[in-house]
Amino acid sequence: MIGTGSFGVVYQATVLETGETVAIKKVLQDRRFKNRELAIMALLKHSNVIALRHCFYSRDTKPSAPGQASTEELYLNLVMDFIPSTLHRCLRDHSKVARLVPVYLVRVYMWQLLRATHYIHSLGICHRDIKPQNLLLSKMHELRLCDFGSAKQLNPAEPNVSYICSRYYRAPELVFESTSYSTAIDTWSVGAVLGEMLRGSPLFPGQSSVDQMISIIRVLGSPSPAEVHAMNPHSKTAFPDFPAIPPANLDALFKQRAPADAIELVQALLRYDPAARLTPLQALQHRFFDPLPFRHTHPMEEPPKGAVAAYVAEQYAKAKAAAAAAAAANANAAQANVAAVVAQQQQQQPMAAPAPAVV
Repeated sequence: MIGTGSFGVVYQATVLETGETVAIKKVLQDRRFKNRELAIMALLKHSNVIALRHCFYSRDTKPSAPGQASTEELYLNLVMDFIPSTLHRCLRDHSKVARLVPVYLVRVYMWQLLRATHYIHSLGICHRDIKPQNLLLSKMHELRLCDFGSAKQLNPAEPNVSYICSRYYRAPELVFESTSYSTAIDTWSVGAVLGEMLRGSPLFPGQSSVDQMISIIRVLGSPSPAEVHAMNPHSKTAFPDFPAIPPANLDALFKQRAPADAIELVQALLRYDPAARLTPLQALQHRFFDPLPFRHTHPMEEPPKGAVAAYVAEQYAKAKAAAAAAAAANANAAQANVAAVVAQQQQQQPMAAPAPAVV
């Protein structure tokens, strides 16, 4: 077993005929909940979205209380490529050594996430649970969006549940209990993930619905009445009257270590009004991605084979060389300082008295 979630358990397995390693997500078929995952995954075919390779059903016997007959439970098993790492693990590993994810990696991962999000939105699919745990990373730095257990093809004429999406990445209209939201809730989640990569910790770590809104207001400032109306015109959620709070200084929030174009993109994705947020396709045109040599690849097409890994390797080599040059410069400066101190001390030493003349 390699992972668990609200809707199932993920196992690592080996295909006996080929020796390939795959991941199998085992999902209980509970009649109380509508499971759309199989139907949605059957539609998906994109280089930045996990693909369904096979599926099958299985039955397990559920233990019963003494004197009662045991019951059988039906499970759906989804077979997918096995990709061992996630963005969540990448963030955790950098946090352990008190480092931020390098900006060139942030750029590469965000570019791929926006491609995946644009693709599923073009099919009318809203993921509804974009977070670092659901972003798989290969050794070649290829990102794939996974876990469509909460996903749904949105229908404007059909209401949706508002209690959806992991709290830290939950759009404010969901906090305001909107049931007529759009795919823009995914765009908010993407912005929250970008902010977390730049900062090294979640932007909105709320512990409850009210606390979540407070976390958002601390960063974005208080929403205007028009923005509250745009999030949910019929909200019945009781929130305390917040004083007028200005938005935070994002440069300070990101500890002066995030480039200006990255902060600009965060601001464009994290807007209270869902209609004011950039769409994934619009975000892909942002200047933050200008350094990527493959940035003009059509969102529906795969970038040149090996292009992502080659770019990361090149940027890593440049960063390593720059760090070595900075270390050498610091060492030379330290040596120069030591030499200057020694010279100053020698000048300050009193001269020895001359020997008496011999008569």
